Amino acid sequence: MEKVTLRPRALLCPMPVVVIGAQVGDRPNYMVATYCGIAQHEPPMISVSLNKTHYTNTGIRGAGAFSVNIPSADLAERVDHCGIVSGRTSDKSVCFTSFYGQLGCAPMAAQCPLNLECRLVMVLDLLGTNELFIGEIVEVYASGDLVTDGSISVERLDPLAFALPDNAYRRLGPVVGRAWEIGRCSE
Repeated sequence: MEKVTLRPRALLCPMPVVVIGAQVGDRPNYMVATYCGIAQHEPPMISVSLNKTHYTNTGIRGAGAFSVNIPSADLAERVDHCGIVSGRTSDKSVCFTSFYGQLGCAPMAAQCPLNLECRLVMVLDLLGTNELFIGEIVEVYASGDLVTDGSISVERLDPLAFALPDNAYRRLGPVVGRAWEIGRCSE
């Protein structure tokens, strides 16, 4: 099949949809992010790239902590609302029931079935409009119905994904095969 060039751009498809929680002043604030990923396995770290103008950034810096909340697909409308309005002008603490974990300063969204409580490790100023927050995951909180033998059921989690160029929220599809198994050649 012939390849077509599309110009350099941030195109990783699909992207996870996460809700970033941070204490800004005296209240929790939540924002939507899609530029997020695991940065390291041990100690567990995650990275999230946010535009430098986001209100949430000041809270992350101030508290030295943040949360990464993984919403299920049924929360799409609530999540999208958090991506449309700014915490500067709207109190987004009412969008979710907040709870706090070990750090006591990283609000997490109770309605999201999976929550990662993170201690801020570093902030990298990226060329252009964003900065990269790297956090050590100090604890993981999961809804009990997702966990079997210490593992998360992705099917029951039903995570929300984001796709460009149509700016659509999507669900994950069926299992294709098992990693580190389907590629083994028979001898």
